[in-house]
Amino acid sequence: MTAPPAGLVFDAYGTLFDLSSAWTSVASRLGSVGPELAAIWRTKQLEYTWLRSLMGQYADFWEVTGDALDYTMDRLGLRDPALRRDLMQAYLCLDTYPEVKPVLSVMRRQAIPIVILSNGSPSMLASAVASAELGDFIDRIFSVEAVAVYKPSPRAYRLAADGMGLGPASIAFVSGNGWDVAGAAAFGFRAIWLNRVGQAVERLPGRPTAIITSLSELPAKLGFE
Repeated sequence: MTAPPAGLVFDAYGTLFDLSSAWTSVASRLGSVGPELAAIWRTKQLEYTWLRSLMGQYADFWEVTGDALDYTMDRLGLRDPALRRDLMQAYLCLDTYPEVKPVLSVMRRQAIPIVILSNGSPSMLASAVASAELGDFIDRIFSVEAVAVYKPSPRAYRLAADGMGLGPASIAFVSGNGWDVAGAAAFGFRAIWLNRVGQAVERLPGRPTAIITSLSELPAKLGFE
């Protein structure tokens, strides 16, 4: 990057919050089906956000997450209302990745606003941030619910840029989701892909400005030594 950004935007799920903690919290009740459930659930959750956006049929992320879980449990033949309840509740208190707090602490010392922009509903995000004790590091939380369309719609990214009062080119956007990085880059953000598991770059408009494998690389990558 040629100069430090004037603002920093984080995606939430899969970037700050470890989605695997939603099912590992009940792993003993899932047995060997746990990883499969997690994979299908996340895939359908994302598919439903994109499909609802295309259909013009917005529903908040809590409902979408529940619908995706219902599909997954039905597909796997799981008939356990208590398990469903506990899996959904786990989404409200997800673990963060180990490096999240140390990195946010470093970034908090910089004179720039730090915000979250997420598909999550406001109540989901507020609960997750409070549970993880991230409130002191985050200036604002932007939910796509305000525009009733999911990322990667430009309207979703515009929400953060307008809310921060900054031009897209002066904002660094960090996400662990390749498709999200593509959308953010196409919008004009300096998009940084947190590619923890070495995935291939998406063949979509918008390429990452930088790729990191851990959030611990972020301060130096942004020019904050």
